[in-house]
Amino acid sequence: MKDTGREGRLSFRKFAEHQLRNEFKREAMKKCDLQLKAFADCAKAEGVMVIFRCREFQSAVNECMAVYNSNERWEIYKEEHAADLENKVPLKKN
Repeated sequence: MKDTGREGRLSFRKFAEHQLRNEFKREAMKKCDLQLKAFADCAKAEGVMVIFRCREFQSAVNECMAVYNSNERWEIYKEEHAADLENKVPLKKN
């Protein structure tokens, strides 16, 4: 359930998880670098027509990112880096 209160939006845990998610996405992009480069080269060459002429490259990027940026992989990554996540979150003072 989404926490809409101020504490939910500003918590250190959410911030640390956000940073971890960004690291996860960067790693996924590195793994799909060949597909991304091919799409970028096509986009540079085609200009405005990129939408029509580079569909196969875009599909390859989407397929690769679906594999490496899936929710299942995110949960595994989060479990593997749980210690890092806990180290980034300061302990609450009572």
